[in-house]
Amino acid sequence: MNPYTTDTQRWQAVQSRDSNAAEHFVYAVRTTKVYCRPGCKSRMAKRENVEFFNDAAAAEAAGYRACRRCSADNTRTVARRTRLVAQACRLIEAGDSAANLDQLAAQLAVSPFHLHRLFKAETGLTPKAYSSAYRARALREQLGDEQRSVTEAIYQAGYNSNSRFYESAGQRLGMLPKAYKAGGAGATIRFAVGECSLGAILVAQSEKGICAILLGDDPEALLQDLQDQFPKAHLVGGDAEFERLVAEVVGFVEAPALGLALPLDVQGTAFQERVWQALREVPAGSRVSYTDIAERIGAPKAVRAVAQACAANHIAVAIPCHRVVRRDGDISGYRWGVERKVQLLERETALS
Repeated sequence: MNPYTTDTQRWQAVQSRDSNAAEHFVYAVRTTKVYCRPGCKSRMAKRENVEFFNDAAAAEAAGYRACRRCSADNTRTVARRTRLVAQACRLIEAGDSAANLDQLAAQLAVSPFHLHRLFKAETGLTPKAYSSAYRARALREQLGDEQRSVTEAIYQAGYNSNSRFYESAGQRLGMLPKAYKAGGAGATIRFAVGECSLGAILVAQSEKGICAILLGDDPEALLQDLQDQFPKAHLVGGDAEFERLVAEVVGFVEAPALGLALPLDVQGTAFQERVWQALREVPAGSRVSYTDIAERIGAPKAVRAVAQACAANHIAVAIPCHRVVRRDGDISGYRWGVERKVQLLERETALS
């Protein structure tokens, strides 16, 4: 939440040299044509000569140049914050259990509140979410070792309780660990390939829900993509009942504004799932930027990571990454081709 939304609040932050406000705005001095960050130790300007901007880019667009003093101070501050977060990450990775915020903050000699806010701003995740994602990734690596049992892998990955791990194993792996260790062996995934106005479409469903909606020109390439995701799962061609589900998905692709009332089996990192959930909240006919999504999930600096999460999405249209465009409105890349993205956006605009 931004506590500096009015000029009065911003001026108070400037007067008190509140460096915490530097994340939220800059102030410019008309007489010197220089902009500074709150907390700058330069001589205090007169209020009547000061105007405020949301960021440095806006100030520069208005003809102001950066203050050399506070730019240097800011560079050092950013470096200190980066080192602190890096230290926190190493401590989390070296720990043998889930991250405890209070203990972590004590080790780094900062307050828990400051660490939580800074860590999330830099990584896009809370320390707890980073810990969970790191241990889940470590578990996947441990399960890939054929010489190690599932129980050994769980403990090696930092889980100190079998029962606690199994309570949420499906969320972390998308399937039970024995099935994941075997590359999806034992998991049954039904699929069918059809045609829609965008070309070939493959729909796949696990026991939890729709796990893939793939678009393309070559049906065989779509099937290969599915096999790459679940190399040892039992893939079963859909029967007549499943064909009706595929028809429902195709109808949704043709008219996305109608919605899709089917459960999804979403499998990704903690950060990816936050991005995908934010995308599902974007209404049909709307367009957002990668920056917008980053801000919505509370990670305004993680724009590139948001773009990577969009590229990793395997459930086309239902997780509408096609609604994300560049900040200038330009239609950027799309996993299934820019032309399909344009068609989807035009279709939604016409139906909205």
